Amino acid sequence: MASILLISLSACASAPGGPDVAGGVASYDALKSASAACAARGGELVRSDEGSGKRMTDYACKRK
Repeated sequence: MASILLISLSACASAPGGPDVAGGVASYDALKSASAACAARGGELVRSDEGSGKRMTDYACKRK
């Protein structure tokens, strides 16, 4: 019984590090995180002209 509870709880655990900024859905949190990381490198997060803006791969960090 304890092993079933442990397995079910581990399935609910989120991935470490928060939202997937490498190519997942462009959620508010993922965009905020990517924008902050880009700004720390002296850039600005911009959406590509071809992308729909729904995936993180539609965005790129461009130098100011």
